[in-house]
Amino acid sequence: MATQGFTTTIVHGDKAMGVEHGGVHKPIHTSVQYGFDKVEDLIGVFQGTLKGGFNYARQGTPTTAALEAKLTRMEGGLGSICFATGMGAIAAIFLTLLKSGDHLVASRYVFGNTNSIFGTLRSLGIEVTTVDATDVAHVEAAVQPNTRMVFVETIANPGTQIPDLAPIGALCRSKGLVYVVDNTITSPALFQPRTVDASLVVNSLTKTIAGHGTALGGAVTDTGLFDWSAYPNIFPAYRKGDARQWGLAQIRKKGLRDMGASLSSEQAHSISVGAETLALRVAQTSATALALARFLEAHPAVVKVFYPQLESHPQYAVAQQHFSAGSWLLSFELADADACLAFINRLQLPVKATGLGDTRTLIIPVAPTIFWEAGAEVRAQMGIADGLIRLSVGLEDAADLLADFAQALA
Repeated sequence: MATQGFTTTIVHGDKAMGVEHGGVHKPIHTSVQYGFDKVEDLIGVFQGTLKGGFNYARQGTPTTAALEAKLTRMEGGLGSICFATGMGAIAAIFLTLLKSGDHLVASRYVFGNTNSIFGTLRSLGIEVTTVDATDVAHVEAAVQPNTRMVFVETIANPGTQIPDLAPIGALCRSKGLVYVVDNTITSPALFQPRTVDASLVVNSLTKTIAGHGTALGGAVTDTGLFDWSAYPNIFPAYRKGDARQWGLAQIRKKGLRDMGASLSSEQAHSISVGAETLALRVAQTSATALALARFLEAHPAVVKVFYPQLESHPQYAVAQQHFSAGSWLLSFELADADACLAFINRLQLPVKATGLGDTRTLIIPVAPTIFWEAGAEVRAQMGIADGLIRLSVGLEDAADLLADFAQALA
């Protein structure tokens, strides 16, 4: 059969792996323990010589394994590991691959909780330098002899800044640095970070991939492009067999077995089903978001709109080069910042809530909520004005959303 399309591959992913009793979905495996006919097989699972076996659900179940296989195909990678949340996935990367004395270069424009974990890393003796990653020169200038890793988001939340993706990948490849790309906002439906030489890809499954606001989850995908045999922080226990698997082995053992940020089978099943409509949802939310962005940009009450598919966006050319659409994240500032709360209250369709990637539109004032703890100085560095409003555009009919915003702005 010819190469299948993105959605066809996802929809038939479980069948390709084989499903018990002829089901079309992989079932929810709730067992915590997994038994074996021979104790040698149990030993093989512990020592990593028996592939595809399970011993304890903290490190995975048949249900999470099916989702991991699906994610790996979506990202065009070597393998994936699921976690209880996106932050669990990010924390696992940092805390299993970095050690005291190492240095991390990260984009200044990142999710608030990711920015928060940078403080935790510093308290553990890991240096963190945040830079304006929209220009590779800033990343290169920050690299030190002890730098081990570079971290960026494809589209920053909430300011929609886009890093200099391909040049940063080339820089990391030339210097042997682990290049971590958080693909949450775009998702593999719009962009595969392996095309810019990413080493590891992060997805908060809660958002674009699951898409319905009913399941928490996160994932790390290894693209297979990084040479783990040359990475100094791989423990001796994982330096065996195929070197391409060393990074994933260490992240799974340390991030799941030792830290316990495990995704349940119930949540994995919900995410897997949600992923089947990923491309369809992203196409509609991207089209609606662009229409709304153009409407807001033309409105006299709005002073600035942040959306990658607008020609006015500073990284419009990068977005056009790498992303097949703009996704659902949209932010804007009213000319009268003091009017933003009353404006939000006049809107009838958007739900006043945190979170992203839902089927319904979500709205939140950024400075007094999700970036309040970061403080005014950090907000200023990230370009977050007091009147910035963030939207996660949902599946409502575009005409209804446009009419609602028109009446609220009026």
